Amino acid sequence: MGELCNRHFWRLTWQMTKGFWQSPGEGRKGLALFIAIIALSLLGVYVLVLLNRWYNTFYNTLQQFDLPGFGTALAEFGWLAFCHIVIAVYAFYLQQMLEIKWRRWMTERYVEKWLANGAYYRLQVFEKSTDNPDQRISEDIRLFVNITLRLTVGLVKSLATLVSFLAILWSLSGVFSFDALGKSWSIPGYMVWLAVLYAAAGTWLTDRVGHPLARLNFEQQRLEADFRYSLVRLRENSESVAFYGGEAREQAAFFRRFGAVFNNFWRLMTKQKQLTWFTSGYAQLAVIFPIIMAAPRYFAKEISLGGLMQINSAFGRVQDSLSFVVEVYPLLAEWQAVVIRLTGFTADMERIGERQRQEQPIRITREARASLAVQGLTLTVPTGETLVKDLSLQVNSGEALLVKGPSGAGKSTLLRAIAGLWPCGDGKVLLPETGKLLFVPQRAYLPIGTLREALAYPADPAGLDENKVRQALAVARLDDLIPILDQEGDWSQILSLGEQQRLAFVRAVLSQPDWLVLDEATSAVDEETEESLYRWVRNALPAAAIISVGHRSVLEHFHDRVLELDGDSRFALRAAAVAV
Repeated sequence: MGELCNRHFWRLTWQMTKGFWQSPGEGRKGLALFIAIIALSLLGVYVLVLLNRWYNTFYNTLQQFDLPGFGTALAEFGWLAFCHIVIAVYAFYLQQMLEIKWRRWMTERYVEKWLANGAYYRLQVFEKSTDNPDQRISEDIRLFVNITLRLTVGLVKSLATLVSFLAILWSLSGVFSFDALGKSWSIPGYMVWLAVLYAAAGTWLTDRVGHPLARLNFEQQRLEADFRYSLVRLRENSESVAFYGGEAREQAAFFRRFGAVFNNFWRLMTKQKQLTWFTSGYAQLAVIFPIIMAAPRYFAKEISLGGLMQINSAFGRVQDSLSFVVEVYPLLAEWQAVVIRLTGFTADMERIGERQRQEQPIRITREARASLAVQGLTLTVPTGETLVKDLSLQVNSGEALLVKGPSGAGKSTLLRAIAGLWPCGDGKVLLPETGKLLFVPQRAYLPIGTLREALAYPADPAGLDENKVRQALAVARLDDLIPILDQEGDWSQILSLGEQQRLAFVRAVLSQPDWLVLDEATSAVDEETEESLYRWVRNALPAAAIISVGHRSVLEHFHDRVLELDGDSRFALRAAAVAV
């Protein structure tokens, strides 16, 4: 738990937290809810003070065999219990309301940051230290908000309880007198000092026993996320695994990852068992400890039975308040692990953004021009190896350029550089100021939803012309999909790769881009279908500039020029064999 004593840790936590409370809309609503929760908590403490006084009255009626007083005390308890229940219910309800509002605000901000400027892509490719961002956004934010509110409200309630009952316990304790070392000693409010010593010893021992919990919780969250991600990957690639017959390998990988989950959880469980031994014993001893300490005054008839029980209740409240850390130690350890994961995720996203702003060796500019061009473009990989050196070319409206070369020569990397996704290298990419630029990767992304939404992605499907959709699907030989356009599904799992690629061409024709970039977009279809798709897209988009990456020689028939990369940083630009 050393991080909790680190100022840097708290500064990062506040940086992550303050945005919600300082936001113009949600911040004011959240603050109003928080004040209401604290007010109800303080009111609950006041009811506890009244209950403490009730203990004295109730047990004295028992000691004095006062039947009418006993009935009155029971009626008073009924009202106090009812008030306590109402306060507890609404405090919990408002706390949940604040929790979901805060979580929604944080989730929206983290998703915005994650998606801004392709950070999600760059984190995956260039920042390997960031594991499972999906889990950090979905699970860690939920835990952070939930535990932060529980700890904050619990701390405020503990402080209020401590202040309220400290005075009560001091007045009830009286003076403890004893003889030792030949002298008479008197300790005023001795039960208060005993409560302080008891809680201090418990807190120190709890930290000694449970300090590894934060690290183990951090590891558990990471390993659980890794295991869950591997299960999701199998679902997403079920057909490929089935074709390979890779079930045994997948099973072994699942068991290996879950083995790591199991082993870390076993260590976590062992440490929690040790901590539970101590905290349970500590809590049980606290039940009898104040009675034993106050018993000499009771047997000396200095206090009544009601007074003894009132002292016991007040001591318990003071001791509970002082022992707040003991009670919430496992929760604190989990919260610390969650904070470290979220602040680390935030730092990684900010570092990616700062690197993009500062380095930006490949400069992307938009100008009032009718062509797409690269000037002096050099592409490298993170290790420093050069893929393409000093490339300059221009693609005008209505022209088509085919990029060819061996695997690893930098064909797809060139397209990433044009899209602004590749930071390694130097040179300029000049894009037209107006006009629509559309990239079609080898495996087109199909969102979960209706097929119509997949066709329009990333635009709104409401803008699609029904007749044009049906005609385009017919040309792409996907007529069988027309009746199920509004059916929801995971289309990347339902459609074959060839169907997905044909669907991507339908999407391209429907969106009518001015600049179309195809990265091996026909690799999964036969040559006849490939020719049909390219002939269709050239006729349907006569004014569009097209850049294609592909291997088949037939593709040259549908392009004006060919850029050949040799895999050794050199290139050659020539006219296509047969231009259309």
